[in-house]
Amino acid sequence: MNKLLHLLETSARLTNKELAVMLGKTEQEIADEIRLYEESGVIKGYKAIIDKEKAHYETVSALIEIKVQPKYGRGFDDIAGRIASLEEVESIYLMSGGFDLMVMVTDKSFHEVAMFIANRVSPLEGVVSTATHFILKRYKEQGVLFADDFKDDRGTISL
Repeated sequence: MNKLLHLLETSARLTNKELAVMLGKTEQEIADEIRLYEESGVIKGYKAIIDKEKAHYETVSALIEIKVQPKYGRGFDDIAGRIASLEEVESIYLMSGGFDLMVMVTDKSFHEVAMFIANRVSPLEGVVSTATHFILKRYKEQGVLFADDFKDDRGTISL
């Protein structure tokens, strides 16, 4: 993997000056490379990873598995594109296994997720079935640990 891209992926807050020192390049060379990656679509964006529990978010995240009937000549791309265009969808993936697509919806209430599936996803032509899984606790996301410590909180029982 390109060293600059790796550094940006692991710590996007590094300055061009810091990146230049780390990679033995000038700040201008780094700025030019980053601009080229952004313009060509290699870099899609920059995002902070938030511990929503510590930030006291009162919302849920859900992984929704979707089985679809692909259209002849277009495969899964047509239905995946229609689902991806829905504003509630954070991520969508084509997968192997019992379901075809995996959709991630975040920062919604249980009711909003349920209504999203019932009113916007299930009625779409080509959607055969769905299975929804709510995330109860995050331990690690995008390589970042969330739990401060993994302790056994089952307690001690003596007989």
